[in-house]
Amino acid sequence: MPEPAATREPVVGAALTAVVKKRWRAWLRALHRDIGYLAVGFTVLYALSGIAMNHIDDWDPNFHATEVTTKITPVADELSDSDAANQVAEAAGLGAPSDIYRAGDEVRLSFANGSKATAIGDTLTIQTRRDRLFFRVADWLHATRGKQAWKYIADAYAVLLLYLAISGIFMIKGRLGLRWRGAALMAIGLSAPIGYIVLSGGPGAQSTERVATRPGEVDQPTASPKPSGDGITPLPPEPDEPAKRN
Repeated sequence: MPEPAATREPVVGAALTAVVKKRWRAWLRALHRDIGYLAVGFTVLYALSGIAMNHIDDWDPNFHATEVTTKITPVADELSDSDAANQVAEAAGLGAPSDIYRAGDEVRLSFANGSKATAIGDTLTIQTRRDRLFFRVADWLHATRGKQAWKYIADAYAVLLLYLAISGIFMIKGRLGLRWRGAALMAIGLSAPIGYIVLSGGPGAQSTERVATRPGEVDQPTASPKPSGDGITPLPPEPDEPAKRN
């Protein structure tokens, strides 16, 4: 005689609960593993570009610049600007220039790839630069400003990182998990940012901050207006209004 439905439902529910209690850590670890594989490329990209941008005051992560000085035949005064530019460009070996400036015996050439050649008398200075391809692309992706579609991809990666961080807390039970070793390591990890905030005084204690508007460029801090003799700080001047069209 079959059991009534009301009797079977509690039995099925209890069995399902038992399976979940027994297997949830295994499922957590399996998903943690797969998401970890999925996030490897993003993590390498953001980690290396983050290190590069942390040291943007010390080196240019986008370009490798070189400067070479050599001796050439001085540009004759009677040469036309075009001929003088051709002579300097040929000596520099950089192809046709995109911009030419000449003043007396000084000839300055700019090229489409960002290189420059400056001839003053018999001295030629060649400034060249070449892309650091990986870092230039990685830094460009790291800064999501102006890249609407990539911003949502970056948000999705941030969600994956949150899962990896939170799921890692509960993957192992016992003394090697959250109860002892995990809690100790978490406390050590949190002590670094908290300790720096306490010792440095936080963002309010920084008199000036330099913010990278785009990879390879840094905004210079602007001086705040000083109070006048009566203790009143003047407002900054308003930008000039654009000229009105007639």
